[in-house]
Amino acid sequence: MDTMTYDYTEPVLSPKGQKMRDILADYITVVSHRLPDDVTKKLVELSKIEVDPLQRLIYDTMMENQMLAGKLKRPSCQDTGALQFFIKCGAKFPLLSELNAILKDAVYRATKQAPLRHNAVQTFDEFNTGMNIGDGIPSVFMQIVDDSADIEMYVYMAGGGCTLPGEAKVLMPGEGYEGVVRFVMDRMTSYGINACPPLLVGVGVGTSAETAALNSKLALMRRVDSVSPNKNAAKLEHLLEDGINHIGLGPQGFGGKASVMGVNVINTARHPSAIGVGVSTGCWSHRRGKINFDSDLNYDLPLNEGVEL
Repeated sequence: MDTMTYDYTEPVLSPKGQKMRDILADYITVVSHRLPDDVTKKLVELSKIEVDPLQRLIYDTMMENQMLAGKLKRPSCQDTGALQFFIKCGAKFPLLSELNAILKDAVYRATKQAPLRHNAVQTFDEFNTGMNIGDGIPSVFMQIVDDSADIEMYVYMAGGGCTLPGEAKVLMPGEGYEGVVRFVMDRMTSYGINACPPLLVGVGVGTSAETAALNSKLALMRRVDSVSPNKNAAKLEHLLEDGINHIGLGPQGFGGKASVMGVNVINTARHPSAIGVGVSTGCWSHRRGKINFDSDLNYDLPLNEGVEL
């Protein structure tokens, strides 16, 4: 059987495009070994509420893991995920036409630079590209939001374990919002332990399976300590967090008082006779970053205080 290969030619980018690509490659490397500030803060909080020696040992090990990852500049988990980008872009951003090529080449370069584990397997052909890129990887979800020249970008490493509980469906009309709760709790009791808790749980509600699924992923981009601006959604976040904590998964599934770092709900309008619901999870090593650029490629990193690229 012939060895299959993925045909990739590095793109010819403008000088400004090369600059953005290099900044992103450096930032992807940072995301691989440094957790966002909100996640680190929450893990420290959760470690203090556990009293059992086993749970405390697990949290101590997590903190040591992150210390060594930062010191050695090596990924904090062997599964560096499939790269995903969630983007809000102004219509006047000067590199819009080059953006897809910039993102793909940044992942390609970061894979060698970090290094990142090769996680891109061509579906049905069943071979690993060996470059962490492939058809549809990295995944790019983009909104053109206004006529500005700025761009806001979340960088996310979607690992295999934290992806496993993901599911979306459309509820029968009579199930109501109680059906949303039942759906989420069923997934957490069945698959939550596989996603390396404590988890960040993203819940999406919309008009169809695909809108709910995307909403649930966008919910993982929100800060761990954030609260939905919708009063009813905020109440649902609180109730689900309380309910999932009572499952007793604890850190790494060894039992404990806290199973989640938080529950984030994102909801959009829906058809009157349908409620689409989706759930996505982020593991304790929730490698999510955010970088904002202006038209001159000045940038800020709101989730990584003190980091310079």
